[in-house]
Amino acid sequence: MNRIHIVLHEPEIPQNTGNIARTCAATGAALHLIRPLGFAIDDRKLKRAGLDYWHQLDIFYYDGMDDFFAQHPAADFYCFSTKAQRCYTEVAYPAEVYLMFGKETQGLPEEFLHAHPDRCVRIPMRQGLRSLNLSNSAAIAVYEVLRQQDFAGLKTAGELTQFAW
Repeated sequence: MNRIHIVLHEPEIPQNTGNIARTCAATGAALHLIRPLGFAIDDRKLKRAGLDYWHQLDIFYYDGMDDFFAQHPAADFYCFSTKAQRCYTEVAYPAEVYLMFGKETQGLPEEFLHAHPDRCVRIPMRQGLRSLNLSNSAAIAVYEVLRQQDFAGLKTAGELTQFAW
């Protein structure tokens, strides 16, 4: 099955995960959460950020990175990191892709990034800033993949018969 997957390694902030869940629901992407999580899944802030989209979300849980890769040994993945050399737009993403993001305070583990330098990409930003918000980064990544796929399965402005408002 061709699909975009967002993988969050040890997310810490419930609002970010909730916003990413909403992006997943709106785009048909699957959400994969690697424990430990910095919040309870029933956290009110998490649910509020995702609003009423939870029933339209495919969400999967893993007990660590090893568990994730044991269940997806052939995963075609890309790691988003401020330390990567290659820009995220320089990749031709496959139809089935796993977009990996690390925890808000530390990103993905250094040893994992060093083991997969050809799979690391970054989102450009001004010098001297630490990083973009996690949910914004995930949305940028998902929509680049969707753009490359001509927004397959999504309603675009060209498909609207009248103004949407």
